[in-house]
Amino acid sequence: MVFSGFALLAGLHTLSMPGASIGQDVVFLITVGILLGCQLLPFSRFALVPGSRAAIASLVLQAVVVYLPFWLYGAPWIGMPGFFGGNLLIMLTEPWSWTSFAVVMASLTWIQYSFTPDVLNVAYTAVSTTITGLIVYGLTRLADLVVEVKHTREELARMAVHQERLRFSQDLHDLLGYSLSAITLKTELTRRLVTSHPDRAGDELIEILEISRQALSDVRVVASGYREMSLDQETRSGCSVLAAAEIQIDLDVSHDRLPLEVSTVLATVLREGITNVLGHSKAEHCAITIDQGPDGVLLRIVNDGVQPTPQEPPSRRGTGIDSLRSRVTQLGGRLTAAVGPDGRFQLEARVPLPADGATASPPGTRSGSRRPGYVR
Repeated sequence: MVFSGFALLAGLHTLSMPGASIGQDVVFLITVGILLGCQLLPFSRFALVPGSRAAIASLVLQAVVVYLPFWLYGAPWIGMPGFFGGNLLIMLTEPWSWTSFAVVMASLTWIQYSFTPDVLNVAYTAVSTTITGLIVYGLTRLADLVVEVKHTREELARMAVHQERLRFSQDLHDLLGYSLSAITLKTELTRRLVTSHPDRAGDELIEILEISRQALSDVRVVASGYREMSLDQETRSGCSVLAAAEIQIDLDVSHDRLPLEVSTVLATVLREGITNVLGHSKAEHCAITIDQGPDGVLLRIVNDGVQPTPQEPPSRRGTGIDSLRSRVTQLGGRLTAAVGPDGRFQLEARVPLPADGATASPPGTRSGSRRPGYVR
């Protein structure tokens, strides 16, 4: 609409010249139509790439229809080259765009001076034509920016959906993998104890019920997008599950009350580490160390019975160790997982404590325990 309005104003100015013939009117309509089409071209699907041969050819065509009509219309045609100047800024790359724009504006000033050598008229023509070219360029760039912003918003929306799907899959893997493994192991243990030790079997059934309830609660929390986990609770639960699998435990825990986000991440690492011990090894011994020092908290899980595991399919990538590493890194920590020279697998996570994040426990409440050779 703006470009059409500019063309209409230029047309009224040109057609108002006295003695205009029908031929001049026809030429005017053709040339203005070409110029208007070149202005609208960047907004169509046939938009030209700046600096390409097609763009140069389009500018040559515009230069012809801009400068030749001066021989036919004279001074009334002086406003039309502003379109051409704006297109130079659009179709050429820097520094040629602004250099060409300056040349066109200078040529129009000279043409106006050749028609009417009046300083005020020349100055008016130079300023108005320059403004026309800048408006043409600005409106075109504004339209391009609107399209870019729209595409960027769509891409951000797609990324947000992808991140949410990734979060959901990671949480589901971290939470339910552990819970289902624990339920399976305790169910097998209960089946063996139901005839010989019915009392212990009843206790195991109660724990199975608690784990299943916790798994249901975890699924609901994952769906809501926020969850909190207690490192102490996960430590107790993990020892119970390892004991049910008849794995000897060496537990060494020494830490104050931790910030919620640190406790949640370390609890997630502990849960996933125990899940890996149960699912990817034939472990007989597992050592769990949680130690708080001046530079942060260390969680280490070491187990024997390592078995070679096949490469994970693409659908599984982004979970397990990779998911844990991402969570620990977000807190400024570091996670490593590798088989040591002694053939045992070691999962280690170091998470720094924020300067004002840790809640100091009252004297005498520092939790610490060492339970070597813990066997059930």
